[in-house]
Parts: sequence; structure tokens; C-alpha cells
Amino acid sequence: MSVSNPNIRARFAPSPTGYLHIGGARTALFNWLFARHHKGTFILRIEDTDEVRSTDESVNGILESMKWLGLDWDEGPTDDGRGVKGDQGPYFQMQRLDKYQAACDELIKKGMSYPCYCTPEEVEKMRELALLAKRPPKYDGRCRNLTPEERKAKEAEGRKKSVRFKTPQTGNTRFVDLVRDAMDFENALLEDFVILKTSGVPTYNFACVVDDHHMDISHVIRGDDHLSNTPRQILVYEALGWKPPEFAHLAMILGSDGSRLSKRHGATSVTDYRDGGYLPEVLLNYLALLGWGTEDSQQLFTQQEMIEKFLLERCSKSPATFDPTKLLWMDGEYIRKIPADKIAAMAKPFFKVKDISTVPLKIYEQAVALEHEKIKLLSDVPKLTDFLLWEEYEYREEAVAKVLRAEGAAAILEELSKRLAVLDPFDIAGIEALCKTLAKDKGVKNGAIFHPLRVAVSGRTEGPSLWHMVEFLGKQRVLNRIKRAQALLETKISS
Repeated sequence: MSVSNPNIRARFAPSPTGYLHIGGARTALFNWLFARHHKGTFILRIEDTDEVRSTDESVNGILESMKWLGLDWDEGPTDDGRGVKGDQGPYFQMQRLDKYQAACDELIKKGMSYPCYCTPEEVEKMRELALLAKRPPKYDGRCRNLTPEERKAKEAEGRKKSVRFKTPQTGNTRFVDLVRDAMDFENALLEDFVILKTSGVPTYNFACVVDDHHMDISHVIRGDDHLSNTPRQILVYEALGWKPPEFAHLAMILGSDGSRLSKRHGATSVTDYRDGGYLPEVLLNYLALLGWGTEDSQQLFTQQEMIEKFLLERCSKSPATFDPTKLLWMDGEYIRKIPADKIAAMAKPFFKVKDISTVPLKIYEQAVALEHEKIKLLSDVPKLTDFLLWEEYEYREEAVAKVLRAEGAAAILEELSKRLAVLDPFDIAGIEALCKTLAKDKGVKNGAIFHPLRVAVSGRTEGPSLWHMVEFLGKQRVLNRIKRAQALLETKISS
């Protein structure tokens, strides 16, 4: 049952440097579920401080993916990314530079940060030397205690300055992670990290602290790849006299080979799954199971069930494995519970080669209903129903070779054509009885009649119920298709 706590404020803060990937979508979902469970607030913030890789296209892709998944946000950019929802904006970091500068100035005033004149090449050299000396590869703090005169000399050389946080050199930074319990980091192992780049743009570890404070974020729920960032961020909170939020770090998602999920494991973006014909509610359901579960190991959830049952305490510390086979199974389970006419409507965009609008709606819906049990993806619908809707369908080579060219099949087709031509009424019961009678008359098993008829009218060996399919096609189409199959056999034989 959901517990109301309006003070709960969770956020999803993607970097717009590419598509919304599966790991990011899982993080967004868990934050959304947590906020909705507590009837709190879910914020979407775009962390676009990567000046080189951030793009408007990526922003639009993230917003589009979030909307498709049904992860609505209470505060953040409007759906088109051009406006603002909520009073804690703006929700793009590059529009908040004044806030980062003010916080940086406060740290300098307190003596908790300092200008650094080292070049990237010099910092890299420091790390290389530290590794050779078997020390932690970090910045050595050479600008930490520069005198005012030394700083002036650096600036006279034309050196650009960044700003580094003055990390305590002793003691430990501790916090309780809501997934991983007590965490303890030795400060001496942390470096004086950059908080403001030479461009005046903040780094991740600084910007998210300033934003989370000003946006009153109560809980930071993110992947465990950010775990090492947390002590740095807590130190910034403490230096500014701010109360840190609570942290929860989610276990990573692995591919089937045990390595971190990546492109080599197949589709990794939300839009890939959308374009592949998956239902958004299925992807959400499956993502929820990657690192979270209920006591009774429930597998299929409605959105409301997920909201009501979601607890951070039920999140696992162990990595989750992404299983495409299970996701596909789940999509099929969902589709079978949705009325065929709705599936037909949802599948229309997946007809790329032929124009489904040329087919009467009732006929199209009946065709989808015939194949309903076999549909696993919306994108399956065009290939499953193609032969039911149009006469331009292909005969599969293996079906022709195995069934139509089998001994006696040609004679069976000829006799079927004669008997079906005079069948009245042309309905399921009559078609089935006719085929079974023919098998008895010929002294063969039923399959010797059923299989040639199926391949002749569909071009394949599998499909919906034979009797329902033949009735759906109608007498004239069936007779025409048998004639086509006979012509195909004659062509094969003559060639």
C-alpha cells in the first residue's frame, strides 16, 4: 500500500549525450515508483554540462522515451522541452550557471576550494607518476597552498584556472546507503577534485549537489557506478552547511555473458524496443524486476501494482541479468490479454511495405484475432497476417518442398478443389468434415489432407486454426490459392 509523504522528492537527471538506455530507464523507473509510492514529487532534470557531447536531439530523445514509457514528471521541462513545469527551475543545468558560481564563491570564501592552474596534461602526468610509485593515481594538490604572489605569476603566464574542492586529508566520510547499508570512505584516498572547469561550467559532482540542494531533493536513487562519487558530494554538502539527501545505489545490469550490459548484447535504447514492437508497459514491468522484487516473486504487474508494492528495501545488492528471452515472453503474455481489435490498432504503424489502410478494418481485425495467440510483438502482426490480407504472399521453399511436393499432394489438391467448390455452407464445421471425409476416402491420415491445404492457401506450414483460416479467406480466395499452388508445382516440375 502506498504511504503518503509529500516531502519525498526524487529526481532523474540524465545527461543528453545519447539515447535513453536500459540502465537509465531503470533508474528513472525506480525514482518514479518511489515518488509515486509515497505520493511525493518526481523531477526530471537535464544535466547538459558536457559542452561537447550534449545535443538537442538527445534531449528530445530522452523526453520522447520517458513519455512513451509513461514516466510522467511533476517538475522539469515541458513535454516539448521548451517550457518549465514546477517552480524549482530552470531544469537544464546550463541555465543554472549563476547558482554554481555562487556556491563556488561561497566555498572559496570559506577556504574550502582554490584556483588550480594545472593543465590536463600536467594532471595526467601526476597520475602516471603516482601509479609508478604505487600510489593512488590522483591530483597531487600542488596548487592547494599557492601564495597570492604565486597565483598572480601563474595568471601572468596566461594560464587558465579551474576551481578545485579542498578535500579533507584525514578522517572518513560515512553514510548509510538505503540499498547497501553502511558505507565508509577514507578521505586520504580522495583527490582535490575540480568543481568548476576553466570554462566556468561545473563538473558533475558539484553541479548535482547544488541542484539537489536547491530543488529540495530528499532521495538520490541511482546506479552503483556513482557510488564512488557519493563521498565527494557529501563533503561538498558539509562544506556548504547543507543537509545531504538520502542515497540509494542500484546494482548494475549485466548482459547474458556476465559483463555490463552494452550494445554487443543487442538493443540497449528505449527507442529500439519501442521500434521493435514492444509494449511500453512490458518494458517497465521487466525493468522493475531488474534489481527489485516482491516477497512472493510476482512477475507480472499492472502499473498501479508496481507503485503500491515498490519499496527500496526490496532492491537487491546483487547485479541483475538482462534476459531478452524473458522480456519477449512477457510481451507475448501482455499482448494475449489485450483485445485483438486494440492490438490491431496498435500494430498499424508497423506495416511498412504494404498499406494497411487499403484493407477494410473489420477484415484486418479478424485477421489479427486469428493470429492473436502467436503475437509476441506488435511488429509480428504484419508478417503473421500478410497472407490473410493480401494475395501477394510468398510460398516458403521448405513448405513447398516438404508438403506440396510430397507424393500424392498434387492429387489431394485437385480433389480438395473439386469438393470445396461445391461445399455449401462454406463454414468451419463443413470444411473440417469435408477434409476428414476426404482423408477417409483416400485411406490416408488426416495430416495428408490438412497440410497440403494449409500450405496451398497460406504458403507456410504454421499459422492459425486451419478451419478458421479457410473460412476467413472464403471459398473463392481458397479456390484461387489452390489453383496458384498447383501452377507453382507445375512450374517447378517443368523447370
